Amino acid sequence: MQLRVQLVVASAALLFSAFAVAQQPASPSLPPDQALSALQPAEKIEPAIHKIKNKERRRATKLYLEATRLFQKQQYEAAMKDYNEAARLDPENPNYAAATEVVRSHAVTELIQLATKARIKGDATAERAALQRAAELDPRNLQVVEHLREMADEASASQTKPLYEQGTESLAPAPTLEPIAGKKSFHFRTDRRQALQNVFHSFGIEASIDSSVTGPPVRFEMDDATFAQAMDAINVVTDTFTVPLDAHRAIVAKDTRENRIQYMRQELETVYLGGMTQAEMTDVGNMAKAIFQAQQTAVQLNAGTLTIRATTDRLNAFNETLKQLLAGKSQVLLDVKLLQVVHNNLKSTGIVPPQQITAFNVYAEEQAILSQNQQLVQEIISSGLASPGDTLTILGILLASGQVSSSIFQNGIALFGGGLTLSGLSPGPAKVNLNLNSSESRELDQLQIHLGDGEEGTIKTGSRYPIETSQYSDLGTSGINIPGLTSAGTSGSLSSLLSQLNSGGQTIPQIEYQDLGLTFKATPRVIRSGEVALTMDLKITALGGTSINGVPILNNRSYSGVATVKDNAAVVLVSQVDKEESRALSGLPGVTEIPGLNNITDKEVIKNYASLLIVISPHVIRGTQPGGHTPMVRIERGRAAM
Repeated sequence: MQLRVQLVVASAALLFSAFAVAQQPASPSLPPDQALSALQPAEKIEPAIHKIKNKERRRATKLYLEATRLFQKQQYEAAMKDYNEAARLDPENPNYAAATEVVRSHAVTELIQLATKARIKGDATAERAALQRAAELDPRNLQVVEHLREMADEASASQTKPLYEQGTESLAPAPTLEPIAGKKSFHFRTDRRQALQNVFHSFGIEASIDSSVTGPPVRFEMDDATFAQAMDAINVVTDTFTVPLDAHRAIVAKDTRENRIQYMRQELETVYLGGMTQAEMTDVGNMAKAIFQAQQTAVQLNAGTLTIRATTDRLNAFNETLKQLLAGKSQVLLDVKLLQVVHNNLKSTGIVPPQQITAFNVYAEEQAILSQNQQLVQEIISSGLASPGDTLTILGILLASGQVSSSIFQNGIALFGGGLTLSGLSPGPAKVNLNLNSSESRELDQLQIHLGDGEEGTIKTGSRYPIETSQYSDLGTSGINIPGLTSAGTSGSLSSLLSQLNSGGQTIPQIEYQDLGLTFKATPRVIRSGEVALTMDLKITALGGTSINGVPILNNRSYSGVATVKDNAAVVLVSQVDKEESRALSGLPGVTEIPGLNNITDKEVIKNYASLLIVISPHVIRGTQPGGHTPMVRIERGRAAM
């Protein structure tokens, strides 16, 4: 009974304290809108949408009594948790919400006292942790805001001052916020200004809200968010942007073009463009002005520098783009091997029978030989080798001596008939062929091409053949004497005019050189997976062997395609095989065509083989971002006046 009386007395004291806080007037130093927001609860509890059950009322009463016990033990945060739960279960009872505000005030006061003790001891970590927790419990508490401002001022004053402060500040980088480390969760529905204050104060940042930030209330739900994530999200929800003033203070304004011009900090940056031509430096300056909308750009061609004045985000975007452009393209080494094998085979075997037979009169041939060699005949007769009437003996001696030759008697003769009609047959020569001629040639060409990503390379092997495409005739009247025109004369002398014009003209041919052989073009592109996409174009040109009006006809073969190859792998572009075979028989008509006899007669077989193989191996010898390399551009950033 005594315990129940104590709980009732403590509850009455809490209610009296809550009533005193609610009746306390706003501070005259605050604007009217901020004074009204200070009296509003930090978290609005929406009315229940269902009828409260008796079980929930009993549970809320039990939590209220338990929270009162914790309050007496000065366990304020645990008591505030039970009071909040009781208010959620029974939102119709105003005592629960009032008790929550009283306990919140006690908890924040205790944390401020702990922060003050930590500051006296010189423990900045404990001071920051206590103020951070106090800002989480009551972000609108003016005492917490003032302590955070004092802590930021002390941190700024403790920094070492440079020797030449004015010159250093003019080249110093733009300030960046240094929020309290950790992740926070947010669940509230309030006006935009209060929402911004809640988020920034949770991370120990003092935010000055511009008067342009207006609009209906917003609902903000976010769990386990870092400061950067929470700041970006609240800026999107409230249609604002943030400009850091120092490490712990920032200004927040409505996201409009006028406000950005007024509040966004302009920075100066000097980019050293070493190794660039004047045209390239001019292009970089035009890119900064046209694409990134830099307000001021100045290209110093003699010094090789580019000075830009723009906001921080645009400078960062420009720097990243410039680094990627100057990093260069991927480099690919193409190893191209040309394999060509040519085989020629000629085989001729068999018997070639006589192809012709000569018939002649023996007496007429004898008389012709004797009449052509009368002096030799007289010498044979005078020497007693033959009598004057023995013509056959004289003819035999003449042929045997070698002084007289006749094709009729060389291959043998066959005689038939008698007397003056004695005739003979002389067959042609017979041949036996055993001929084999075989040749084989192999050619290997290995070429290497060093290309950039997307760069086209060309390989040509063969010759250049001159082809006459047209002729130019010069009539050239210089030196021609035309009677009656260039000199005195009569009409009879005009007959030589045409001959003079024909002899005086000159014909000048127009020659075009055509590439004969193989022409290979390749364009490598390194894709994201590390493989190489090869765009290939192959063309083989040769003379056709015929011509039209003196212009030769060319035979062309071409191939175009794209192949994706892994690094250091190989691809076979084309395998071309030319095969020619011809057969010829030599023999007697009719006899050679008889099966079985055609193998005896002469047979000539010609076989030609030609093979061409192209093997391509790409090797990526340089990527776009080689590891361990220093940046290829030097940048010095300074800060211009706002």
